[in-house]
Amino acid sequence: MINKIYDSLASAVADVHDGATIMIGGFGNAGMPSALIDALIEQGARDLTIVNNNAGNGETGLAALLKAGRVRKIICSFPRQTDSQVFDGLYRAGKIELELVPQGNLAERIRAAGAGIGGFFTPTGFGTLLAEGKETRVIDGKSYVLESPIHADFALIKALKGDRWGNLVYRKTARNFGPIMATAAKCAIVQVSEVVELGELDPEAVVTPGIFVQRVVAVPGTPHA
Repeated sequence: MINKIYDSLASAVADVHDGATIMIGGFGNAGMPSALIDALIEQGARDLTIVNNNAGNGETGLAALLKAGRVRKIICSFPRQTDSQVFDGLYRAGKIELELVPQGNLAERIRAAGAGIGGFFTPTGFGTLLAEGKETRVIDGKSYVLESPIHADFALIKALKGDRWGNLVYRKTARNFGPIMATAAKCAIVQVSEVVELGELDPEAVVTPGIFVQRVVAVPGTPHA
């Protein structure tokens, strides 16, 4: 019987290894899997490469993971904002590496990994520092730069509901990067507000099919955003 439900956050992240590349869903705090991040901090894996839209807010969630000194490198599109003091301090001290990626390129690089695409040409970033060392090409008179897919060992994402097969539905914009990250990681670990019985999810509403999900853990009472 297929059952991807894990009984605890700790067991869901127990095998995350040092040096792993981990995608973390969320657009700021919306859709951020805070409970899974806290469990990862408790688990102790370090020297991590994190793929996320931004670089943490305040001192909770992703920012707490950075503050704990567990992250070697972050790949993101929006590292600085008014409350990104943890990342700012680490970056200025030379304690974290940053790979800055335009937001559309970030999404497409993740999607490309999940779709089995070896690379793609985009005009975004051409002629800037972000294109240094990358192949460029003129197509139909327009200049493009070659971008590579981003693969991950693990993805930590948040959904509204899931079943034991791993089928997921999200709440509005809290969906953001979750669906593409699930496809691009070897192991997608999902915290959900509610686990439902098979058949309760309308198949037409399922955004992430269970084939892309390996682990689901219920975190009742968490905000739905």
